[in-house]
Amino acid sequence: MDNIINYLNLVTLLLFFAISDSFGGNLDDFLRCVSNDDSNPILINTPSSSTYSSVLNFTVRNLRFSGPDTPKPFAIINPSQASHVQGGVICAKNHGVHIRVRSGGHDFEGLSYVAHGVPFVLIDMAKLNSVSVDTDDNTAWVESGASMGELYYKLGLETSGFGFPGGVQPNVGVGGFLSGGGYGLMVRKYGLAVDNVVDAQVVDANGRLVDRDSMGEDLFWAIRGGGGGSFGIVVAWKLKLVPVPSIVTSFTAFRIWDQNSTNLVHKWQLVAPEIDERLFIGAMVTAANSGEGGGRIMGVFLYSLFLGRAEEVISIMENNFPEVGLRMEDCVESNWVESMAYPASGFVTAKDMNFLLDRTPLTNGRYKTKSDYATEPISQTALHGIWERFNAKGIQTVQLVLIPYGGKMNKFSETDTPSPHRARYPIKIAYYVTWDTLEGDSRHLEWTRELYDYMTPFVSKSPKAAYVNYRDLDIGRNNEEGIPTSYEEAGVWGLKYFGDNFERLVEVKTKVDPYNLFRHEQSIPPVAAQVKISSGNDVACDKMEYLPNLIGLAM
Repeated sequence: MDNIINYLNLVTLLLFFAISDSFGGNLDDFLRCVSNDDSNPILINTPSSSTYSSVLNFTVRNLRFSGPDTPKPFAIINPSQASHVQGGVICAKNHGVHIRVRSGGHDFEGLSYVAHGVPFVLIDMAKLNSVSVDTDDNTAWVESGASMGELYYKLGLETSGFGFPGGVQPNVGVGGFLSGGGYGLMVRKYGLAVDNVVDAQVVDANGRLVDRDSMGEDLFWAIRGGGGGSFGIVVAWKLKLVPVPSIVTSFTAFRIWDQNSTNLVHKWQLVAPEIDERLFIGAMVTAANSGEGGGRIMGVFLYSLFLGRAEEVISIMENNFPEVGLRMEDCVESNWVESMAYPASGFVTAKDMNFLLDRTPLTNGRYKTKSDYATEPISQTALHGIWERFNAKGIQTVQLVLIPYGGKMNKFSETDTPSPHRARYPIKIAYYVTWDTLEGDSRHLEWTRELYDYMTPFVSKSPKAAYVNYRDLDIGRNNEEGIPTSYEEAGVWGLKYFGDNFERLVEVKTKVDPYNLFRHEQSIPPVAAQVKISSGNDVACDKMEYLPNLIGLAM
């Protein structure tokens, strides 16, 4: 293994020198630029650094984007204060260097740490991870490199009556999570995570550090769900904490597949988005190989959080969803922070808070995720078609993840934030497939696309909506340099993610970053990007287990 790592390091180093030669010295100039302040030193890793590989791979969550052929950054900047981010942006702009920004590494297409066709620098926010809680006004300033687990852990230390409606998986970075809207187990009570953001600190395309007052409401609106990597680098977010009862209840229920399973999933669609808004019930259908020659095993897993006591939720379930057969022994009462540690532990214990601080991914393989929204219940006939595809030969582990909206989500306008999928979209869907080897890439990617196409008649239309935090380049992309050939081309994917909000996002982008410094294959384009290109300006300066892996729930 050490020999392989040394070989990969050598390949990366040779590529670095080749890129440096072909880029006219700009990379060297950039490195000198970001490291020229001895009074305010910044940590920089290059391929010649002994820590380069460990820093780069620490938050790579999808092994599809970590092979020897995957483009690597010529430098990794690890800022520990906002001025370091400012310096990185200013130097990148002045020297025509492409930027990628990573907080937790969960971008499903690797866009936060991989760029194709251009040399690039990675600004890794992991060291910007402080969490400061103000119990007087029940808010918290959280830096973008903090994980959701770190936020929850600090809330557990500082306050007992307040929480935050963030995601389930603890190692998701706050920055990327909030940039794409973000949902969690309290989405039906308090909305998306970004519905509870009240301020932010952003380094803009000119290297200025601005807050809500100085950035203006347009940019503040855009960063709260407009997707990461388009408008600037959010250094920190001010969160409005939400009241939670002293005792909450989690429950799980797993059912091996039988003739009643389709009825259960179909009934879930009718109940979960309409039930008491204090109750979240997620559903996950999983199919996997049971072992060598053991055939295929499929099952339904329900997981839940109720903001109240077990006795009450059992009564609610008996009246609304008796098919589950919820029992007291299925329930775990705890405080709210413990309820966040419970899924982080794989639904084993709610008493070990250390699970919230573990940045090790629950899975570490190759995967592909796609998303849809259902505007009405999917018929049993259509569901049977999904199950048939779940038994496809040669496919390893597949999941259909169903997330209920409704409740408070029905009370937000589709234009309140860039995240438009509210009252008219009661069910969020993720299709998630995992496998082990490079040789399995083609077959598994093809399978996800076939399932996605099959679902087209049964989900939202005009456009077929998608969730931006489940990034999917299959639905459209800019070119490798992050520039669409036309506004209409960008709209192919932009309307799926943002609906009519896409147009406003383009307007904000054009205003705050007209030279397209912050860009990737699905970044919001400025309307003038093509003009700048044609005029010759450099836009760059411009095994099967019945516990879910939760990657589809992370964001």
